[in-house]
Formats: sequence, structure tokens, C-alpha cells
Amino acid sequence: MSPNRPASLTHLFLAFSRLALQGFGGVLAVAQHELVERLGWMSKEDFVETLAIAQVLPGPNVVNLSMMVGDRFFGLRGAFVALAGMLAAPAVIVLALAAVYGQLSRYPVAVDALRGMGAVSAGLILATGIKLLPALKKSPLGRPLALSLALLAFVLIGLLRWPLVYVLALLGGSGMAVAWWRMK
Repeated sequence: MSPNRPASLTHLFLAFSRLALQGFGGVLAVAQHELVERLGWMSKEDFVETLAIAQVLPGPNVVNLSMMVGDRFFGLRGAFVALAGMLAAPAVIVLALAAVYGQLSRYPVAVDALRGMGAVSAGLILATGIKLLPALKKSPLGRPLALSLALLAFVLIGLLRWPLVYVLALLGGSGMAVAWWRMK
């Protein structure tokens, strides 16, 4: 675990508020940059392990991640403060935008702008995955197998149009079984 930590609950709240306000359509890339590179609260390996747990839990990954980071430093109070930081400002912004969107939805440029932001989000997620590749060296799966599973997931979902739940069960279950076997 990294020696850096938030100085107070207020610092934790502001850090997650800042993190949440930087993302559009997902803040995973921003979360990695903020928590690992800028604040130094987590190592790359810590981030990948915590994110892996966050992805298995129900709910949005980055919300789960924020609660686990808050809990790590301040217990239950930290989990709630980090969650509040992640949700407070974006909730106000989304409510305001929903009110405005009713007026803007009839303009094609507004609809196209939202489509473009989807492509930006996909690019950010891909860039984060590339940045985190070095952390796979310490993974029980190892980089070649992890990349093979990722490629297979792309083929099954993106090209063959398999339902996500089946791909997750097949590849996620296989990956966990191999990791468990190798860790023994």
C-alpha cells in the first residue's frame, strides 16, 4: 500500500468530487490518474486489485472503488464521504442538464455532440487499460493470458455479439479458476 493518504475526510471528499467532475460517461481513466499518479494514494497494483473487486460487486465500478478507497483510509465514515464526493456535484449537474436537454434534443448538433462524447469515453477506457498493462506482470494470470482473455472477450462480444453475461461467466470464471490454481 502507498504511504500517501488523504489528510482528512474533507480532503477525501474534495479529491473524489474533483475526480467525478473530470469524467464524462465514465471516470475510470481519471480515477487511475488521480489515485495512482497525482495523489499517490495507491500503487498501480493496488488500483488494479481494488478495481477488480469493484467490478465484481453490484453497482458502478468507480462508485464501488471510491467506497473501498474511503474505507481503506477512514473506515465506514471514509466510505460514505468518498461516495458523497463521487455523487454530489455530478447529481446536481445531471439534474440541470436533464432540464436543459428537453430544449436541446431537437437540435442535431446537440445529439451528435453526445454521440462524440461516447467515442471519447471509449478512448479514455482504452488508454487506461494500456497504462495499467505493467501491473499485469504481478498478476497470477500473467500478461499473455490476461491479454488473451481480453482479446477473446472482444471477439465474443464485439464481433460475435454474445451476451455479456455469458462472456463474463465463461471468461471471468475461467480467469478466476486459473488465477486460483496458479496462486496455490
